[in-house]
Amino acid sequence: MAIRIVLADDHALVRQGFRSLLEKLEDIEVVGEARDGREALEVSKTIQPDIVFMDITMPGLNGLEAITRMKNECPTARVIMLSMHAGEEYFQHALDSGAAGYLLKDADRMELELAIRTVMRGETYLTPAMAKYAVDAYRQRKEGDQGPLACLTSRQREILQLIAEGYANKDIAQRLDLSLRTVETHRAELMERLNIHDVPGLVKMAIRTGLIKKPSQ
Repeated sequence: MAIRIVLADDHALVRQGFRSLLEKLEDIEVVGEARDGREALEVSKTIQPDIVFMDITMPGLNGLEAITRMKNECPTARVIMLSMHAGEEYFQHALDSGAAGYLLKDADRMELELAIRTVMRGETYLTPAMAKYAVDAYRQRKEGDQGPLACLTSRQREILQLIAEGYANKDIAQRLDLSLRTVETHRAELMERLNIHDVPGLVKMAIRTGLIKKPSQ
């Protein structure tokens, strides 16, 4: 049977490019697309794919939070994170979130197929550019370094992303179906835990850790 794949990326051209590459591979079928993390969850729950190619930085709900929820809502899907970044922060957070693979967006067709075959065997695929960071991440784990967002809950990371994207507390409450007081409490707690007490500082943290994209110059 064909390996069934969902593509999740907020850029249509990126999805089209990967679809074009995947359709040239034997026994592989693209069965769905999504524009953000929430849509990726809904599509995956409906279709139950074998693999989800998930962009890390997407609006509303980023790929890192989406994969955390997918482990419960679509546990059989293997997620390969797509990124433009070969940086350590992104790589560590992807693996911590449960990714089965990490692939840069400039990968060619041969590497794309290798990543698919590797994760379908139950193994983890890391693009060769990340080999150094794999070693560094292992060493940091031995030393107990879990990254700057490890102190936050999943809900707090989600609210942090929305704050950094410019949403007011009232808007966040409506989007997440929470009370305004609950959002305000989460906001105060995450600021305290990060020791960051202004929105510009939160935006910088969100960019550095891959929750949102860096604004275009």
